Amino acid sequence: MSEPNNHNSIKTWAEDDRPREKLILKGKNALSDSELIAILIGSGSRELSAVDLAKKILNHVDNDLNSLGRLNVKELCKFKGIGEAKAISIITALELGKRRKDSEAIQLKKITSSTDAFQLLQPLIGDLGHEEFWVLYLSNANKVIRKEQLSIGGITGTVADVRKIFKTALEQSATAMIIAHNHPSGTLTPSLADKKLTQKVKDGGTLLDIKLLDHIIVTEKNYFSFADEGLL
Repeated sequence: MSEPNNHNSIKTWAEDDRPREKLILKGKNALSDSELIAILIGSGSRELSAVDLAKKILNHVDNDLNSLGRLNVKELCKFKGIGEAKAISIITALELGKRRKDSEAIQLKKITSSTDAFQLLQPLIGDLGHEEFWVLYLSNANKVIRKEQLSIGGITGTVADVRKIFKTALEQSATAMIIAHNHPSGTLTPSLADKKLTQKVKDGGTLLDIKLLDHIIVTEKNYFSFADEGLL
């Protein structure tokens, strides 16, 4: 019986080339995406090293970490050398990165522009495969009091309950708000339904003295602002 082929094992590499050792010696910023993922999966297959396997997975998603983050356990397990435990490790790490980005974004606290709103909202809904509707409730100084998911929809739409929007606004003593939803298709063009909802919320806010500052349509890398486009 022949010995297993360990030629591709990280342990056989020069120490400076091993991802774990490289991280210790040179710091996390010295590692490529594939090397970081290789540390997560630990080992590759008989044919591929962990780094080569990581490169293969990244190549599948055009080296886009956001796309990688959308893969589920079943999809990751299609790669030879990736079992359920390794798939879960990858998904967990990417989700933690997303939540960290979200945590950093909310530290902006004060919304001074549509860009500020986008930076807070993009980690929440920018790379989802379905639509979600969110509301940012603001104080008189435009500081975020609360961010709330109002509804979850399908690929092409979601329904927003205007009564619920204002119920929470009154409970939070908000004086302004920004409504937002994502377009999984990537299009930034607002639909007729988007425009009607915006006007409905704006009219309701006028009656209650709660100003609608903006309606943001979020995609993975960009956004559309009703306020910036003069549609409010």
